[in-house]
Amino acid sequence: MPPSDPSWRRPGSYHHGNLKEVLLEAARKLIEQHGPVGFSLTEAARLAGVSPAAPYRHFRDRDALLAEVARTGFERFAARLDVAWNNGVPTPLSAFEAVGRAYLAFARQEPASYAVMFEAGLGSEEAARLPSADRAFGVLQKAAAALCRNLPEGARPPVRLMSLHIWAMSHGVATLFAQGGPEAKKVPMSAEEILESAMLIYLRGLGILEPEKSGHS
Repeated sequence: MPPSDPSWRRPGSYHHGNLKEVLLEAARKLIEQHGPVGFSLTEAARLAGVSPAAPYRHFRDRDALLAEVARTGFERFAARLDVAWNNGVPTPLSAFEAVGRAYLAFARQEPASYAVMFEAGLGSEEAARLPSADRAFGVLQKAAAALCRNLPEGARPPVRLMSLHIWAMSHGVATLFAQGGPEAKKVPMSAEEILESAMLIYLRGLGILEPEKSGHS
């Protein structure tokens, strides 16, 4: 079923100079409907209201278009995480919780970009080399280092490994629960609550947070 916005079907609906962005937006709409591999460059051109040859001014093929969706998605993703981290203010823990919420918000609000960034066939290896992906991961590394700062030096986990654990948990919660899939309807908790509880358990296990008191003497 085509998108309801008729402006995406009108030839000439873009201004000179923004063809690339119009094609990216068309690609994101098609990805939401059909998945990252469920459309062609010709279909993206049709939805953007341009000739079938027009996309080749910017993209050699559909994979190049998907790579640009991933690159620009990671740029916005990294910027959101960085704003949420806010240099660890007011406290590293509260800033870390804000990063988690920003992570889930991005997955929920930009499902097409998120799918290409992490799940498309262009995917993991090529996307992992993007500088913007490094910046996003760098925010998690800064947060992990700040959270571990008060631990004795010999008890601190490797920051990169801890960041990978955090990313894996966040991605799992985002994929299963933040995007409104069937699994989300099976639990009486929000994605934010699930991620927060998982991180609390993880941080307590590392000794970063005090164990929760049972209430028994």
